Amino acid sequence: MDQPTTPPEALALVRDHTIYACVMGSRAFGLATEASDTDRRGVYLAPTPLFWRFEKPPTHVEGPREEEFSWELERFCELALRANPNILECLHSPLVERLTPLGEELLSLREAFLSRRAYATFTRYAMSQHAKLVADVRIHGAPRWKHAMHLLRLLLSCRDLLRTGRLTIDATEHRDRLLAVRRGELTWPETDTWMTRLHEEADTALTTTPLPPDPDHARVADFLLHTRRTSALARAHQ
Repeated sequence: MDQPTTPPEALALVRDHTIYACVMGSRAFGLATEASDTDRRGVYLAPTPLFWRFEKPPTHVEGPREEEFSWELERFCELALRANPNILECLHSPLVERLTPLGEELLSLREAFLSRRAYATFTRYAMSQHAKLVADVRIHGAPRWKHAMHLLRLLLSCRDLLRTGRLTIDATEHRDRLLAVRRGELTWPETDTWMTRLHEEADTALTTTPLPPDPDHARVADFLLHTRRTSALARAHQ
């Protein structure tokens, strides 16, 4: 069965109103190989008048290119305030493809989204992925090594975030060993031991982390209100 197509009006939001777009995945993490896809992520600002209708603009849009996904600004901020790992990492990609003045304002809020909540969200996601890897080992005798590599990278990012208060997604420093995991050159017990150690190091880092207990919700809310008001006024003066 064919996948449902994204409505043209939704794609137009991405085309005409994107304020920030970047490349994520292995290319942003410094772990790309010749076979790596190009995963694109973006944030668009739906014009304020679209919210005055019964049918609201979409909170996210898939496409128009393959491996491309975008969020409406408000939804993106909601997820970032909840310390969603994928969302937080989008704000720290070294591969930026589009950046408007509003996008620059969004990036200036990167620290406002960071808090100790990241420990819970990152480790909860890591545990769910680890459970899937363990199931693969039990059923097939080996994990999906690519997934194992990315889980290790996430745990490295989580540990270092808690230690420093800064989110860094570039794993070039660990590239050789991580790619060795992807190629299945480490045994599962070796890989699992590494995961366990990183989780323990994150636990330790949490006790002394410089991160605040909660994100700066008020600062983000002020930014969102400002963008909505500016959009409404721009429409009124057209």
